[in-house]
Amino acid sequence: LFILPFFLFSASAGQCADKFEKARLIRFTKLLEVIIMACAFIGFYTHNIVLLMALLFLMGTQSTLFGPLKYGILPQHLKNTELVGGNGLIEMGTFLAILLGTMTGGILIGMHGWGPQIVSFCVIGIALLGYLASRSIPVAVPVAPDLKLNWNPFTETARNIRFARTNRTVFLSILGNSWFWFLGSVYLTQLPNYTKLILGGNEQVVTLLLTLFSLGIGIGSLLCERLSGRRVEIGLVPFGSIGLTLFGVDLFFAAPAPLGLENSGMSAFLAHPGSWRIVLDIVLLGIFGGLYIVPLYALIQSRSETSHRSRVIAANNIINALMMVLSALLAIALLNAGFSIPQLFLLVALLNAVVAVYIYTLVPEFLMRFLVWILVHLMYRVRKTGLEHIPAEGPAVLVCNHVSFVDALIIAGCVRRPVRFVMDHHIFHLPVLRLIFN
Repeated sequence: LFILPFFLFSASAGQCADKFEKARLIRFTKLLEVIIMACAFIGFYTHNIVLLMALLFLMGTQSTLFGPLKYGILPQHLKNTELVGGNGLIEMGTFLAILLGTMTGGILIGMHGWGPQIVSFCVIGIALLGYLASRSIPVAVPVAPDLKLNWNPFTETARNIRFARTNRTVFLSILGNSWFWFLGSVYLTQLPNYTKLILGGNEQVVTLLLTLFSLGIGIGSLLCERLSGRRVEIGLVPFGSIGLTLFGVDLFFAAPAPLGLENSGMSAFLAHPGSWRIVLDIVLLGIFGGLYIVPLYALIQSRSETSHRSRVIAANNIINALMMVLSALLAIALLNAGFSIPQLFLLVALLNAVVAVYIYTLVPEFLMRFLVWILVHLMYRVRKTGLEHIPAEGPAVLVCNHVSFVDALIIAGCVRRPVRFVMDHHIFHLPVLRLIFN
């Protein structure tokens, strides 16, 4: 029920976000959230399951409307040098909010007698705080005020996906983004059973591992701005995908058999010598996940056409929702077929490597930026001066004193905008290098 509105209303949400002023729409969606939460109090108080299910659908609708707005408004208020940091804060806040909401809700709902009512008051208060915060959002001018709205979800969804496909790099970034949600959904949904059935831990250990995973994503999201040098650095995406594969595979080998624990608490789990390897794998999966996802969001925002940016983001949300549903179906099918949860983790980690190679083969820019990033940040210590003289957009010619064959890579790693190079045709036509230069 919660995810269904993403398929039904994402296309309309993207149109509205492009046509109307975004700050006003954000305030509307946050006010809608307050109303839904107030109705939820009535549902909990009267134990009306039908009403609560309907409100769950409405909350999914509210989230569907909010998605293109929150990602679409960032490029209108942030500079290109701030876009990665802004997305990092959003991703960190999203996962930490999910974590805190899950933990707090679980504790409060278990209170004898008045648990549901206490939860209702809390969510109403949080919704009110969100609405009050939204009133401080500055105006974002409509980017397509003359757009004629199409309320047919099927034809408009197809049109949004066509918009996304006009830029190959953007569309493949959307696929890479959606793959992360496929991967993340597998880990988030299976971690509780993995903890209880494989590790022998109780709810405390479940909370610990979910907390570490969410904190890891938050740390990785914040690291993006520092590692990217205040630019949309897509070279971090291959770096993130390598980490997701390596530590996903290691998680399989970290617990090939139960640890010999049964319903153990956090202290007993951490006292076991094999637990720290699992803890490290979970944290690093989160960190590399943050390094993977944030540059992709920033790339989608920065390279989409301004006139239909929110509709491209809506297409991204539709594909994200589809991939999360597919991840659930795959997990159900494989577990029913006799796969263990560690084997499921191993499979998705290996699939991650296959997906990464496929995307980087189609768009070599990702891999090239990764090689450039490694060169500039790990192999050389580069001192940069005068970058402010290079315009953010428009024509510019760089003429460098040719010192070595890595000049081009170092310049590409230091300049915040894409650079094309002129070279001697004899070098360009060398068998291996020609493939790279193309």
